[in-house]
Amino acid sequence: MSRIAALTSLLCIAFCITGSRNVFALEETGLQPYSVTWEGLEGSLIDLSFLLEKPAGKQGFITIRDGHFAKPDGQRIRFWGVNVSGRGCIPPKEHAPIIAERLSRWGVNCVRFHFFDRPAPNGIINASRDDTRELDPEQLDRLDYFVAQLKERGIYTDLNLNVARSYKPGDGVRDYEYLGFAKALTYFDSRLLELQREYARQLLTHRNPYTGHEYREEPAVALVELVNENSLIEAWMDGRLRGTNTRKNPGTWTDITASYAEDLTRLYNQWLQENVSQEVRQKIAKEAGVQEGQLIPRLSPDQFANASPERFHTEARFYMDVERQYFVAMRKFLREELGVKQLIIGNSDHGHGHSGYPIVVGTSLLDVVDGHVYWQHPSYIRDPQTGRNIGFRIPNTPMVLDPEHSTVVQLARTPVMGKPYTVSEVNHPFPNQYACEGIPILAAYAAFQDWDGIFWYTLAHSEVVGTEPRVGGHFDLAFDPVKMCQLPVGALAFLRGDVQPAKKMIARTYTLEQVRESIRLPKRSDLWPFFTPGFPQTLPLKHAVRVASFDGPATASFPEINENPLTSDTGELSWWLGKDKTGCVVVNSPRWQAVIGHCRGVSQGTDHLRLNVTNAFCAITLASVDEKPIADAERLLLTACSQVGNRGQRWNADKTSLEDWGQSPTVIEPVTGTLTLMGVVAKRVSVQPLDAQGRPIGGPVAADKGDGGWLIPLGKVVTTWYMLNVERN
Repeated sequence: MSRIAALTSLLCIAFCITGSRNVFALEETGLQPYSVTWEGLEGSLIDLSFLLEKPAGKQGFITIRDGHFAKPDGQRIRFWGVNVSGRGCIPPKEHAPIIAERLSRWGVNCVRFHFFDRPAPNGIINASRDDTRELDPEQLDRLDYFVAQLKERGIYTDLNLNVARSYKPGDGVRDYEYLGFAKALTYFDSRLLELQREYARQLLTHRNPYTGHEYREEPAVALVELVNENSLIEAWMDGRLRGTNTRKNPGTWTDITASYAEDLTRLYNQWLQENVSQEVRQKIAKEAGVQEGQLIPRLSPDQFANASPERFHTEARFYMDVERQYFVAMRKFLREELGVKQLIIGNSDHGHGHSGYPIVVGTSLLDVVDGHVYWQHPSYIRDPQTGRNIGFRIPNTPMVLDPEHSTVVQLARTPVMGKPYTVSEVNHPFPNQYACEGIPILAAYAAFQDWDGIFWYTLAHSEVVGTEPRVGGHFDLAFDPVKMCQLPVGALAFLRGDVQPAKKMIARTYTLEQVRESIRLPKRSDLWPFFTPGFPQTLPLKHAVRVASFDGPATASFPEINENPLTSDTGELSWWLGKDKTGCVVVNSPRWQAVIGHCRGVSQGTDHLRLNVTNAFCAITLASVDEKPIADAERLLLTACSQVGNRGQRWNADKTSLEDWGQSPTVIEPVTGTLTLMGVVAKRVSVQPLDAQGRPIGGPVAADKGDGGWLIPLGKVVTTWYMLNVERN
């Protein structure tokens, strides 16, 4: 039995004896004010900027070596990042240095600029015109300055091109009021293709006066993304290519209008003429019930199951071919016409409720493969008349109880051998009561899987400096005191490589027929999220996994995994499930250790952590701040996190939605009890509680030395983290 398996077995015994309800111990009245404010960091003890090379791009452009990101000298680099969205991309110039400094000291080394292809003040498009074809000089100046401030502090940039652009009369886009973000149409409509190229040219050839480079020649820009969560294949799977929309301003995920559906049918029939034999066309036409010379109609999802393999696979080939042609053409345009030097991402594998392989076949043609996932993304309740969101629901259950469908497993289906893999959007959306598990679990397993970039979505959709400390949206991190304190400790695990990569890589291959047939597999079935018969869903928790080929042979079967705890092949990670709806993830590496999940009653955890906490659910991490192992380090960062909310926040009866989002300030459930720091030989250990900015709260407290180690009290001061100073003998 491995060391971590033995330790986790002790956890199992403790859990089974004490039990743990799948609820939080404290009611809202027990939550205490604890707020993130965006201001200067004078006096803060948190500074992980040593993880970053300054300025970003100092050596030149990020490249690829042995399937991973690398600097020009060949040194490996990973990205630990955040998104900024909409107005959050273009802060006032006096705020940009404050935000950049915080991110740098918190260990963030890349920022993804997202959702800024919108009219001012929420984006960089000139709002005064009747089209969307001109960039706003003032907004562009803000963007330039922010990018320059990030670069100066060692933070790279990821620029998104087509995300949220909606069109106006002067754009010459047919049915512009009915398209929303025009998802799917951007792949084949000639006018929309032209406008995408025009926008890319305007942005990427723009010279940033604060760096002196055009964006296409800026080494601090590491990545350029073509489209966001936008796939013609996915739209076909979801029934959004039927041509039924007649509502103006229909929102993000909408069917296309009848005229575009007709265009797509004509394009399909043209493709059939050029790519399919007359015999096959005749068979498909007969099955569709049309006469010779008539247009063959396209399938809708309700027809998939009964369609013949020939008809279904032929149409699937068409959509995949259109996506492939788009990616190849856009890459050629950026590389050859614009001279873009950055690495290019096509789209993300994001709809994990169904197969993503038909999408990844196309995106893997580009430099980087990308994925998105959210643990229990809110399900929105929409007004049937206006289509606007009027509420939301979430299951509000912990991920530690569902390893088969965890963010780790969902994301692990996408990486392709020989390609860098990034996760450009991920989160445990607010107000999930178990969100403290998200960042530390993914940081550890992403390092284990040897992925190349993690970008938390999102720092903010608006300005943060001078804004009241309140979590105002499902995805905003800026004012979440738990997620913000976990970013630095996650950076240590991922950027420094404190969790070692898997010892064994499991490769799987697919035939193209298998890829296309996966479209017809039922959503959320027993095969979700891998949609690969014979492939154990929890394999990514034990070994690294990659797709080796989409051109056969068919995927082999692998033995089932029936382990509890499920321990990684490195012995450093363990995922345990109890019999009474409890679960826990334990990380036990020399420089980074954690116990995450149902922790109440746990008497022993890792080599250096023994817990005795009162909280039913929490996340405890301990990391060396210097380069030494925990046993020898002089400074240790300890985080102890549980629930977050807003003052006055009110849940519905079953805690699946909010009746009131509450007001400022943010409040936390403090983690209370004791922690024993074991295996550390020292003359003295002092414990310094920190405020949400990393500044000392009061003076340090000396830890008591007992037979088992140094006893550290938790919760005497309301906080989420502590700096431990170890004075050696």
